[in-house]
Amino acid sequence: MNLSKYLKLWWKMTTMVSQNAFASRFGAILFIIGKLIRFSFFMFFLLVITSRTQAIVGYTIWEVILFYITFNLVDSLAQFFLREVYRFRSYVIRGDFDYFLTKPMPVLFRLLFGGSDALDIPILLLSIIFIFISFTHLSSITFLSILIYFALLINGLIIALSFHIFVLSIGILTSEVDNTLWLYRDLTQMGRFPVDIYQNPLRSIITFVIPVGIMVTFPAKAAIGLLSPNLILISIFVSITLLYLNLKFWNFSLKRYSSASS
Repeated sequence: MNLSKYLKLWWKMTTMVSQNAFASRFGAILFIIGKLIRFSFFMFFLLVITSRTQAIVGYTIWEVILFYITFNLVDSLAQFFLREVYRFRSYVIRGDFDYFLTKPMPVLFRLLFGGSDALDIPILLLSIIFIFISFTHLSSITFLSILIYFALLINGLIIALSFHIFVLSIGILTSEVDNTLWLYRDLTQMGRFPVDIYQNPLRSIITFVIPVGIMVTFPAKAAIGLLSPNLILISIFVSITLLYLNLKFWNFSLKRYSSASS
């Protein structure tokens, strides 16, 4: 399949999922309002902290906001595009996964991008707006640093994709998805603030071993000129290595899958 066919499939599946999401308009509106309230409260929390301390580990208010918004954008994009992973356990238990394996569509694509969540769009748009507002308040921002920022955002999304492939692989072997997903989400929450606030060895662990720092902190540090070229190269190496290893693990798990009917 070429890229256009994958995009058409993604759009078709997203349309069907969105119809289900908006089946109850009142519920959809409440869900969106809840997300916006949570976003607003945490922004207020950041403003209160920085107004009392003037800076967090040396970062100004707009730099801290950029760190948080970057985390929020990566997290929301991963949820938006990879929402189907959250449904994987039910597919395995009901036998739907067996059905997916018989179809010509690549099963990994089906499980990763089988329908995006349209309810995440308002938060995505709000995050993008705040990123550009943050840029206008940072004197150290340059055109090159913005390019590196967005390149490392893509790099962070590759890491998020790798984590979700790992979750699917574990789900095939154990039929357990929810706990692994929530462990991933709990770990990524540590990236709401710059990882510099943590003491070693925890800081090194969540930067390089569980690369939350590379995923959400490095892009913002690059934007404000605090990331060395060596760390940029290391972050790219880590994301490519993670993706490669998790694709290998996926193939390993798939070969050991036992049908729900067996």
